[in-house]
Amino acid sequence: MIPAVSYFPAHESVKMYTASDAFFEALWELGVTHCFVNLGSDHPSIIEAITKGQIEKKGQFPRIITCPNEMVALSMADGYARVTGKPQCVIVHVDVGTQGLGAAVHNASCGRAPVLIFAGLSPYTCDGELRGSRTEYIHWIQDVPDQKQILGQYCRYTGEVKRGVNVKQMVGRALQFATTAPMGPVYLLGSREAMEEEIPEYSVKPEHWGPVGPGALPEGAVETIAKTLAEAKEALLITGYSGRNHAAVGELVKLTEAIKGLRVLDTGGSDMCFPSDHRASVGLKYGVDDSVKTADVILIVDCDVPYIPTLCKPKESTRIFHLDADPLKQQMPVFYYPAEARYKTDAYTAIKQLNEYISSNETLSKKTESYSDRWEKLKEIHSKRLRSIQELAQPSDDGNYNVSYLTAAVRKAVPEDTVFAIEAVTSTVFVADQVQPRIPGTWINCGGGGLGWSGGGALGIKLAVGGKRFVCHIVGDGTFLFSVPGSVYWISQRYKLPVLTIVLNNQGWHAPKRSLLLVHPDGLGSKATNEELNISFAPSPDYAGIAKAAAGGNLWAGQASTVKELDELLPKAIEAVKGGVGAVLDAHLDGPHPGPGKHALVG
Repeated sequence: MIPAVSYFPAHESVKMYTASDAFFEALWELGVTHCFVNLGSDHPSIIEAITKGQIEKKGQFPRIITCPNEMVALSMADGYARVTGKPQCVIVHVDVGTQGLGAAVHNASCGRAPVLIFAGLSPYTCDGELRGSRTEYIHWIQDVPDQKQILGQYCRYTGEVKRGVNVKQMVGRALQFATTAPMGPVYLLGSREAMEEEIPEYSVKPEHWGPVGPGALPEGAVETIAKTLAEAKEALLITGYSGRNHAAVGELVKLTEAIKGLRVLDTGGSDMCFPSDHRASVGLKYGVDDSVKTADVILIVDCDVPYIPTLCKPKESTRIFHLDADPLKQQMPVFYYPAEARYKTDAYTAIKQLNEYISSNETLSKKTESYSDRWEKLKEIHSKRLRSIQELAQPSDDGNYNVSYLTAAVRKAVPEDTVFAIEAVTSTVFVADQVQPRIPGTWINCGGGGLGWSGGGALGIKLAVGGKRFVCHIVGDGTFLFSVPGSVYWISQRYKLPVLTIVLNNQGWHAPKRSLLLVHPDGLGSKATNEELNISFAPSPDYAGIAKAAAGGNLWAGQASTVKELDELLPKAIEAVKGGVGAVLDAHLDGPHPGPGKHALVG
């Protein structure tokens, strides 16, 4: 065996202070409480700084969460940041670890999650000129021309720590971008040499590195929009992210009660934006609803896709106003809706302005108070909608169940303030209709289209809300596999983060077939089986068994194909989670789906 040789001066001491030490100090000083890490050969100084900080800082140091998979790491940080509004950090290994983040970067970007991603770079010296110089074979083949470009188009900011002397300012600048609306991921790089550099100890003032403050509507816009809504015969507000600020939910309720007849459509379902039990709620839809077709005034508030023009569009005469943290959608090459006015503004601030204007304007207030008939009409429409939703949640005659029945049963069985982490894809609208979220912050959906978010996302949410809050993770079977369950349930067990996972097992990917039928409704594929379309997962994997194995056996696992089995197993799964043990219930929808260990019920 070849003896290990150090090519660098032996001048380390307990007092050594490097750029990596300063990096972690900056994270803590600027409000980052957790680092989700997947470490590699570019991180010797990072590992030294972590070891030192955990010993010396006595709780004034970010908590380190080991994540065997990068996508799960970023999804956890995403979930935590989405709940708390506070930025978190993910540390990955050079270009390969950056690529390992995969679709989670897309989700954090679309979902407006404030996350700082840090990756090392291969050393740029080869002969031991600096501490951190190349020492391993891998340092040559992981040296890429421009590592920033891997994530550049998804991030609010990318930057490189070139010297240690201003590392804290670089962290501060990155976090300013991450936390300024529209929030999102940022990416910092640092070579081994830069992060090993010894520097004088210094600090930064956190107040100098806060986010840019929220924007308000111009006075003229407040007046125009308020009067237009008040005078509309059928006004509609479409939103998507406004509920991220929980205070915005209450202001939106006030607006619908000030302008009786105004309805609210949640599209995308990223957050709980409006209580589903309110008569003004249209519910959650993905860009298709009759309310869009009949409205004469539409106010779009913090929304990416208010409607899909090829399937559902407003009348030519409909007046549209768009209020958004990013009304231009600068990361979408194609985006346009016929709004007569657009304003870059904060949702909570803008809605509050509208409420204050209406309440202070006597003429407008009297006008809207006369809309009692509209108010009663909304109650009638809303009650009818809830009855139709309830009718869907019925078991079949042969004792099997659909996603509506399953979700209704889960909603009744879990605590009222349960936080739902949802990634149900084609079943999302059915799940939302039965969950009917009413409390701000209790519905968190994947922010983008990168399947696999919810496994890590649910763990990050649980980490953020603490042991007393119940977290229910509802996920499609295909998406469950995307979530890297081997990593998810190991982390759940390692860090004692018990979550109830409900796997919607319909034996495959149904989203591709839906997409096919929207374009080729009468094509050859419309007559083909799922097996022929290559979207079938038959025979079904043992999803609960996969999770149990990853948790080292310390996990409740069960499979339910019938109403009888569901009634028996769901309470046991919930009690397991309340007792501190994670649980996975593989729910076979619309009939028994034979698979390995079908009746292996583990308490």
